[in-house]
Amino acid sequence: MSLESVKAHFKKWNRENDIMEFDTSSATVQEAADTIGVKPAQIAKTLSLRGEGDKAILVVAAGDAKIDNKKFRHTFTFKARMLSPGEVLEQTGHPIGGVCPFGLANELDVYLDISMKRFEKVFPACGSTNSAIELTCDELAKYSFSCVWVDVCKGWEDEDLAAVSHNSNKA
Repeated sequence: MSLESVKAHFKKWNRENDIMEFDTSSATVQEAADTIGVKPAQIAKTLSLRGEGDKAILVVAAGDAKIDNKKFRHTFTFKARMLSPGEVLEQTGHPIGGVCPFGLANELDVYLDISMKRFEKVFPACGSTNSAIELTCDELAKYSFSCVWVDVCKGWEDEDLAAVSHNSNKA
């Protein structure tokens, strides 16, 4: 059902046939990268976090990025706390390993982390543990109805982009 809701989501743009379905698992960043044949960092992983009240928020980040608690708290004014697998399924309609910002069960705020901006193409899951779609960052923003680009992650390699972002935030 989850993959079907994502296909229905992409049908609005005639992109449902661009969803790739695999015979092997793409549930983890490494599995997805191996299956698609790209660097793990190019996998756009969707993190499901506890928002304010009963509503979750989604942060989509590069596969090699991790939430930086200090940056997250500064940006959102509350602590980053991951949802349990049951809460993820309830909030998004997608199982762990297939979570994406498309075809959601509930209307959730989606934020895109700048860690992905260093890539021409990224590969988010599509609602199942064996699916993905190839998108530009602009397409990801459009199709996910994202709120805004944020800088809430650490651990990704491109220091130059981080410095550029940091300097542009000062302006």
